[in-house]
Amino acid sequence: MAINTKAYIEHFIKIRDKRGEVIPMKLNLPQMKLYAALKQQHEQGKPLRAIVLKARQMGFSTLTEAMMFKRTVTGTGVKSGIVAHTEDASANLYRMAKLMYTELPAGIRPEQKLGNAKELVFAAKGKGGLDSTIRVMTAGGSGIGRSDTFQNLHLSEFAFWPGDKRVTLAGAMQAVPDMPGTMVIIESTANGFDEFKTMWDRAVAGESEFVPVFCAWWELDEYRRAYTGFSLTDYERELMRRYGLDHEQLAWRRWCIENNCGGDVQLFRQEYPACPEEAFLSTGSCIFDKDAVMRRLNEGTAPLYRANLNYRLVMEQANQRLVFDGVETDDRGGVWVYEEPQDGVPYVIGADTAGDGSDWFVAQVVNNLTGKQAAVLRRKYDEDAFACEAMALGYWYNTALLGIEANFSTYPIKTAERLCYPHQFMREQEDSYTHRPQKKWGFRTTMQTRPIILAELVRLVREQPELICDAQTLREMLVFVKNERGRPEAMQGEHDDCVMALAIAHYIRPQQRSWMDNESGGYSAWEPCDDYANQMNDFMSFGG
Repeated sequence: MAINTKAYIEHFIKIRDKRGEVIPMKLNLPQMKLYAALKQQHEQGKPLRAIVLKARQMGFSTLTEAMMFKRTVTGTGVKSGIVAHTEDASANLYRMAKLMYTELPAGIRPEQKLGNAKELVFAAKGKGGLDSTIRVMTAGGSGIGRSDTFQNLHLSEFAFWPGDKRVTLAGAMQAVPDMPGTMVIIESTANGFDEFKTMWDRAVAGESEFVPVFCAWWELDEYRRAYTGFSLTDYERELMRRYGLDHEQLAWRRWCIENNCGGDVQLFRQEYPACPEEAFLSTGSCIFDKDAVMRRLNEGTAPLYRANLNYRLVMEQANQRLVFDGVETDDRGGVWVYEEPQDGVPYVIGADTAGDGSDWFVAQVVNNLTGKQAAVLRRKYDEDAFACEAMALGYWYNTALLGIEANFSTYPIKTAERLCYPHQFMREQEDSYTHRPQKKWGFRTTMQTRPIILAELVRLVREQPELICDAQTLREMLVFVKNERGRPEAMQGEHDDCVMALAIAHYIRPQQRSWMDNESGGYSAWEPCDDYANQMNDFMSFGG
């Protein structure tokens, strides 16, 4: 993207506005946000890659077409592709490109070799001419991109593509070289929880080269109407406070809900979101208070920092144990820290194991005096590594009570036992042969315990949402719904590891002290002690 792209667009490109009039294109504020993100990538020498989550009629498709058109008609041998979700949308995008061409000043308008409803081909103008192409395609067609090479690709309304979006996308992306000077823009309104949301989440997490760009409906200045003096609802007052909206913007919101969304507020939130999470709101019956979760997300839940845990394993008195050596900050670390350990404060840790391997290992740290989330460990790795990191986290947080889920594997629990972690959660379980109670390390999620721990977490979200600080945990709550059988679980393709780990943490809190210990300071290394020895004796006497 040349430095003068914006100037070229605003001097030479014309578009048809919402009234049907042909006018010079001037970038609005949402378009400038996307332009700035792409310009930054260009200045860093990177390929231009953006994924755009949009409200309707923001102009992102128009800007993408304008940038692509400029790159095509001012370069040599440039191949640009447009993929839309329907034939009608493809035709509209073609007409937009055709209008840009016909309205160019004669002095800079390249010779058109071929024109039809699928392709604009610009002929060579003497030696060293253009030989450039803009091709329009429709998703769902066979082999999109398989035999092509594109320098620029616009994937429009990706969330609404028919068929297997992932396969179609893979074919299209293979056609674009991974090199500076190429451009791929994926833009769409939300359509529930699908491949587009997965790609958006990866971009937000920094797990792909695509920069995420979102614009709320209120960022487009034309979305306003005359204020008639109506009384504001509590939610409208909250919107005004949170985003600095004025009465004219709220008047437009009311008008749009009634006239464009059939009175359906949830549909408005999807089509005209105020934040990304609102765009992807689940259509199922979420068990948590959505409004409370959304408010908490919008209030901002950034961690103090992210960190990695340092530890080592040593031999002592014929036993191997873990020694915690502190933490180091790392922007990509596996621990999100919201409250550093405070001297004398008791903490608990609920840990959810990865199950079949497709999920994450998660450990949630909760301040046992306040109930507030203090830290979250979230990673994918082997069970023994998770056990060691959970113990290191526990030592850092004043030798926290550690409750590891025992459903899929007891290996992490046995690892913590072998390495002599002194403060594991202990449950009672009836022996199937003697019917006597057995003492077992770890938490087991059963038909009896699962509803209890979730009900307590539902109450916490409803009454004290400020105790939850982690954005990923809050996002998981939005997709934790009742399935067709009425069982609460994560929607298909989503995760619930953070939710379950936090529910376990709050359930095990009664086994941790609930008062300050003014004599303790920082983390504790393991030492043999009578209480732990007695626990181990009790545990072994019941048959382990």
